[in-house]
Amino acid sequence: MSKLFSGVSAFVIAGFIGAASAQAETKTITFLFTDDDQGYVQRMAELSKEFESTHPDVKVNFVSSGYDAVAKQLPVQLAVGEGPDLAKITDWQLAPYYLDMRPYMKDPEAYAKLHGASLEQLRLPNINEPTSINGYVASQTLNLPFVNKTLFEQAGEPLPGPKATLKEIVEASARVAKATGVQVPFTMDRSGHRFSGAAFSYGATYVKDGKFSFPDEAAKKYIADVYSWTQDGSFPKEMWGAAGGSQYKNMGDEFVNGNVVTYLAGNWMVNPFQTKIGDAFDWTAINAPCGEAGCYAMPGATAIVGFKRTKHPEAVAEFIEFLGSEKIQREIAENYVILTGADIKDPQYKLSSDNAKSAMAVFLDNKKNVPQAARDFERQKGGSALYQQIVQRMSQLIVGELSLEETYKVLEDDVRKINEARATQ
Repeated sequence: MSKLFSGVSAFVIAGFIGAASAQAETKTITFLFTDDDQGYVQRMAELSKEFESTHPDVKVNFVSSGYDAVAKQLPVQLAVGEGPDLAKITDWQLAPYYLDMRPYMKDPEAYAKLHGASLEQLRLPNINEPTSINGYVASQTLNLPFVNKTLFEQAGEPLPGPKATLKEIVEASARVAKATGVQVPFTMDRSGHRFSGAAFSYGATYVKDGKFSFPDEAAKKYIADVYSWTQDGSFPKEMWGAAGGSQYKNMGDEFVNGNVVTYLAGNWMVNPFQTKIGDAFDWTAINAPCGEAGCYAMPGATAIVGFKRTKHPEAVAEFIEFLGSEKIQREIAENYVILTGADIKDPQYKLSSDNAKSAMAVFLDNKKNVPQAARDFERQKGGSALYQQIVQRMSQLIVGELSLEETYKVLEDDVRKINEARATQ
């Protein structure tokens, strides 16, 4: 049984769990999935059906939701012993809820060999066992700017060079927009993660002496620059100001429609872009923006994990062993242009356009431009809460609810509260 939803609520998932208990003759598990590539979402639904066909005693309720709903609702559900049996996540702070599937897998050693060191990304110290198998890293990600090459060419503006600062990239994009009449010179997803890559390039330190320290002087300089771009129209305030609170918002469709000169996102958009943009215009990715500290690409990852709240750990482990197999991981890597955690030898990415090929080459080249401080922060307890506060406070600054100085002060207070909460957990 496969069900697709554009959004999902706690009540929807609770309904699935209730349905699972009613079907005593089968083991029913709920798989919560989210992705910006709808082709990938559909394929995961099909794979769920394929697994069912060879496992008649298992039913997979496939639930597709928007990222924001998953990010906000899943931690709350798991905290009270509810939620799905397995899910695609980006929040490593869910580690206490992971199921260790090693005892339930048919061949855990082969699985561990295929996924290698990436399994360590899922384990948090003093929470997960050092040899636990909690799922698999579904994708390794990097944040870089995408540029509309056609617009740059029409404006007679050269693409920003490999050492360009974010300021230079934004200013060049503004000149292109002015020359071509395009509405949006520069934008990024409404996301604390997307915001943070350039912060590290500016020299910001998110963690100091084991505690969050945001915003330091480098971060304040970055915040001030971003604010100035929203005021002069280089980064239109509607891009972040239109949504409320800490809500995530993807800006990819604006880029696809040709309304954006430069869009800061990540390699997960290469496949949707080659499908949606087609030959409407030429595009590519450019190197990580540089700053006083370096030229840094923000790293990230997604994972598919099982949860120990499940009533059917054997079924969950079987399903994840199926999804995480070399055959399925190779198919997903090649067809959807994904950098998997699994060690897939010589993947033949299906890049149908020169634009996608050039963009992917830039992403692969920028794997070396990841600051260790960013990797360390990604594994910090409370990191998601800090991302959410950054989005909320930056949005308040952009729409005029807060001044720059008030933004710094409120963020400092937010960080103090997060540190206090971390200390009691």
